[in-house]
Amino acid sequence: MHQTETPFDFATLPSKSKLVGHFVGKGLDELRTPAMIINRKVFAANCAAMHSKAREWGTAFRGHLKTHKTVEGTRLQMISTADKTNAVVVSTLMEAWEVARNGLFKDGTVKDLLYGLPVAPNKVDDLSSLWDDVAQDGGIVRLLIDHPDQIKFLEECESRRQTPRKWSVFVKIDGGQKRAGVSPGTSTFENLVKALLASPAISIYGCYAHAGNAYASTSLDQASSFLSAEVESVNAGAELIMKIASAMGVELDNQSLVLSVGSTPTAHAASAETKAKLSSLLHGTLELHAGNYPMLDLQQEHTNLIDRSKVAQRVRVTVVSCYPGRGVNGTDEVLVDGGAIAFSKDTGPSGSFGEVIGTKWKLGRISQEHGTLTREGPAENEELKVGDEVEIIGQHACLIAAAYPWYYVVDSDVNEGQEVVDIWIPWKGW
Repeated sequence: MHQTETPFDFATLPSKSKLVGHFVGKGLDELRTPAMIINRKVFAANCAAMHSKAREWGTAFRGHLKTHKTVEGTRLQMISTADKTNAVVVSTLMEAWEVARNGLFKDGTVKDLLYGLPVAPNKVDDLSSLWDDVAQDGGIVRLLIDHPDQIKFLEECESRRQTPRKWSVFVKIDGGQKRAGVSPGTSTFENLVKALLASPAISIYGCYAHAGNAYASTSLDQASSFLSAEVESVNAGAELIMKIASAMGVELDNQSLVLSVGSTPTAHAASAETKAKLSSLLHGTLELHAGNYPMLDLQQEHTNLIDRSKVAQRVRVTVVSCYPGRGVNGTDEVLVDGGAIAFSKDTGPSGSFGEVIGTKWKLGRISQEHGTLTREGPAENEELKVGDEVEIIGQHACLIAAAYPWYYVVDSDVNEGQEVVDIWIPWKGW
């Protein structure tokens, strides 16, 4: 298997100093559209609220960087007015390397990084180099494992080192979502755990699950049920790991396995009350993880666990044409300069691609670079004309953010959030 490297030296990002010099102080109506806007005060408040949730639940917290992918957002996720953590999850190796290259390990903001995808064989040497890099500042890189072949490639990597190490790994648990992971109680799970315990290159750190199906929640009770199911799945995995280790006569390096659970909906449901409802004895220490929560979106709003005031991101677009009476039942339609690239094609239970803030207009149809605003009833006092600018909250902030080379940052306390106060530049690539 040929090894690959993260091409961060070639992935030149825009100059923050030039962008700040050009845009900070400008009003939102001076920006080229489509423009992604983040309210820093709301973002920071969401980070503090999640820290409070984890503390109320009595767990450690691990912040996922996948939505914003920025230095500034990472700092707010790690250190809030409510609490702090130093553990992160990333979706790509570009994110992982940028965390290191931007000094977040060196200054102690981050100490513990989990690569949140079962490890690909052609990325093992790159992950090894990353671990060497962050270890100089006391950092550690952890991995997810859900297949025995992944172990073999890690062993081959360590066999080439003068001083072999043990990789700290989570067993990725499939709690029924059929995304990634293995299900406790199956022969596949048992064989994987035996291979992990027998490997000189592996130290089992715990079990990790992600309740992606919790996005279908529409109430606290439903999200709490998904959370309980998550905990039960990782707890069952940990119990089996301990039993298999005992039967093999192997002593676990980590005597208290970490039971890592979470998604933004289930993390919002975490509380002392939900923890008290857990029916089984825990075979490890709980850790909560989430990623979408600093920015939020229509999908999260539909869970009824947050309201519109908590959504920290929006996209500003310009009306480029109007079509009176063209819509359903003779309603008007409007064309804007933001389409599938600006909003993604993710939909949600609310049934559109986005909603125009403060109106009944919705982003009803989209093509690559333009979108059509529709409505179910008459425009009344909400008529739009060519040249008007509107702001839209889309369905899925993680995919929306991926389109933009930089984000315009505002703050509710500065000119009522209508003035650019900073520019955040997201990390791009894999």
